[in-house]
Amino acid sequence: MTSPFHRLCRTTLAAGFFFGMASAAFAAGDSNDNTNPPPKTETTKSCTGGKVWDKDKKECVTPKKNSFKDDDLYKFAREFAYAGQYENAITVLNLARDQNDPRILNYLGYANRKAGRIELGMSYYRKALQADENYILARSYMGMALVEQGDIQGARVQLVEIRDRGGEDTWAYRALLQSLNGYRTY
Repeated sequence: MTSPFHRLCRTTLAAGFFFGMASAAFAAGDSNDNTNPPPKTETTKSCTGGKVWDKDKKECVTPKKNSFKDDDLYKFAREFAYAGQYENAITVLNLARDQNDPRILNYLGYANRKAGRIELGMSYYRKALQADENYILARSYMGMALVEQGDIQGARVQLVEIRDRGGEDTWAYRALLQSLNGYRTY
């Protein structure tokens, strides 16, 4: 026969285990969110003048056409864009072989918008969504641009699109929601 103390201990351990598993699952979901801002690397920590970090050479190099894979160029461009180096991001994105990749188009949109070329940025967002209508990060950035232009209803439409495409638990959704001052009016 177990005492009340032992039952309490088992219940507490079980609850702790369940909570720990739930937290781990939530954290795993967050880490799989590919819409999170990129981490800083040597490209923005050490390199200057639009140069990028070449892991093989272990030095900063000027990116050239065919010198990096499109995935690497995309990562460099995201990092430049988030560091406020919009022209460097655009230069790197223009080196990508696949200029119809929705990720490339989206960041051309983001960098141009942030550099003050809002209409050009919007055209890239539209192209990104033509290539992949489920690309929620493009929807988020487009929504933020719409907020900046005063088109709150248009931004809300993008928020609903993100939600309806399964993106409610992503950074893309949270960032656009924050741009709308936290109001979910749908």
